[in-house]
Amino acid sequence: MFDNLTERLGQTLKNISGKGRLTEDNIKDTMREVRMALLEADVALPVVREFVAKVKEQALGEEVGKSLNPGQVFIKIVQKQLESVMGEANEALNLAATPPAVVLMAGLQGAGKTTTVAKLAKFLIEREKKKVLTVSADVYRPAAIKQLETLSAEVNAEFFPSTVEQKPRDIVNAAMEHAKKSFIDVVLVDTAGRLAVDADMMQEIKDLHAAINPVETLFVVDSMTGQDAANTAKAFDEALPLTGVVLTKTDGDARGGAALSVRQITGKPIKFLGIGEKNDALEPFHPERVASRILGMGDVLSLIEEVERKVDKDKAAKLAKKVQKGKGFDLQDFKEQLEQMRNMGGMMSLMDKLPGMGGMTDKIKEQAGDKQFTQMEAIINSMTPGERQRPDIIKGSRKKRIAAGSGTQIQDVNRLLKQFTQMQKMMKKMSGGGMKKMMRNMQGMMPPGGPGGMFPPR
Repeated sequence: MFDNLTERLGQTLKNISGKGRLTEDNIKDTMREVRMALLEADVALPVVREFVAKVKEQALGEEVGKSLNPGQVFIKIVQKQLESVMGEANEALNLAATPPAVVLMAGLQGAGKTTTVAKLAKFLIEREKKKVLTVSADVYRPAAIKQLETLSAEVNAEFFPSTVEQKPRDIVNAAMEHAKKSFIDVVLVDTAGRLAVDADMMQEIKDLHAAINPVETLFVVDSMTGQDAANTAKAFDEALPLTGVVLTKTDGDARGGAALSVRQITGKPIKFLGIGEKNDALEPFHPERVASRILGMGDVLSLIEEVERKVDKDKAAKLAKKVQKGKGFDLQDFKEQLEQMRNMGGMMSLMDKLPGMGGMTDKIKEQAGDKQFTQMEAIINSMTPGERQRPDIIKGSRKKRIAAGSGTQIQDVNRLLKQFTQMQKMMKKMSGGGMKKMMRNMQGMMPPGGPGGMFPPR
């Protein structure tokens, strides 16, 4: 997300950050570039106008002129304004109600509403330790009811059955009764989507809202629709008292216009981002962290939280002990590191959160892409346990067999073995205190040597 915007803004701000003095002229030129970058990212025009006006006003203020490094102060102003546009700080779900707290999900068809219900259920169960019930009031699509039942089972949420013959209001009232008897903390209600905003749909969801009086009414919208996402959210907000927005499919959105438009156009906070297809691919929206990512400064806080949550600390500690004892680092250990990284969303997801990675060239990104890791795993999977423990025995005929078994070429096997040899050397250097330090810092988050060590020039 934001790839295009990061690239454009990065170059523009780099030009001004080296200036010893900010003048009205160079601020004007820079703001013209910033304006174009935002418009190309499909940010709504009123939002762009206000953003540019506020940055310009602050940049021409006395504080910047007196600063020893006016270029850096200017970047800080841009960052603060980005945060302001997106909402300053994360706004968590307000579940402070007599249980069960009801969360109503609204949105157009195809926005990812049903999958978002399951992701939110998993989030509440695992991170908030809540007992969650899901229910579908989408009586127009039998498949939606079945889909929610399947997804709920996957995330260990209780599912309340419903049929297309029932009325949405009756379904939800029955679910509420069941929730009270079963000591459920949160009820997530999936509603029917339409291809466009229409009067019948709005009336139905208004009636449903009035019947259950939810503590949160979240509008789920596809971020790839850009500023249209903000306009659709506004139309819904006029019919329903929305409390927040969930932006889905942000992993496929290189522009980010929706994230920068929604708050200002609707006045409602973005509460979550859908960042992939997996059930755990939902993260709270932190404007200050997203602003940092847009400006290529990374998002280390989110990265640390992800490592804490997803890295198998026992495996990381075992590897550290093994290498300390001089037993070496083998291809099985390497494979486990790759698996841990995939659990965290893959190499590109990690790189997006690391400072300074925003300006990587496409070639480096391609080399560090997740396809490389999938290929490496396939090659290691085609090896026998003995070959994984002692890669030095892998010669001609074994290489042919491994390449055929993994659907790769012999040169791919050779490349992996060469990279692995470099890693082994590095691991030897890191044994003892150095290894401890590295494991503490990396916590098994990526294979030893980091992205640079893994992708030497071909």
